[in-house]
Amino acid sequence: MFEGTPQNIKAPNLEKPLGKPRPPFLAPAGAVNVARGKLVTATGPDPAVGDLEQITDGDKAGTDASYVELASGVQSVTIGLGAPHTIYAVLCWHYHKQARVYFDVVVQVSDDPDFLTNVRTLFNNDDDSSAGLGIGKDQHYVETAEGKLVDARGVEARYVRLTSNGSTAARTNHYVEVEVFGKPLR
Repeated sequence: MFEGTPQNIKAPNLEKPLGKPRPPFLAPAGAVNVARGKLVTATGPDPAVGDLEQITDGDKAGTDASYVELASGVQSVTIGLGAPHTIYAVLCWHYHKQARVYFDVVVQVSDDPDFLTNVRTLFNNDDDSSAGLGIGKDQHYVETAEGKLVDARGVEARYVRLTSNGSTAARTNHYVEVEVFGKPLR
């Protein structure tokens, strides 16, 4: 899907591209995308482009009409799953029409919609805690049409929050789609 002249991307702690499709992730039988169609809220003003509902609508094509643009600086989107779930994987597509790296990407889960208690961090590539969520050890990565796969290791939670702080292409934040694979708790 990349368009335009390839850019020389410079980002600290950048993971080397696989050069091939990412391997499929494994989840137990019956695990499905439990985020599809769920309510999405965001920090900051309303999106400059798109609607928050697009983040969980199933469209990950990456075309001009399929992404949401949030304000510049540290911004977050939160997906309420409606009930506690066992979560096995989170997949995120920020923007994959052009090669870019998003900064301070942090994926967290909680049982609290305000993320004040029982917060667990699944992924954090914020190397200087500029997002205010702690220093992360995960690597930066180039966005692709495959999305970023985050292993949730069967964590139990009701809310999923993704944070970012601009990219190598713009100070604004973008989301094409977020999928959360899991099963409702019994």
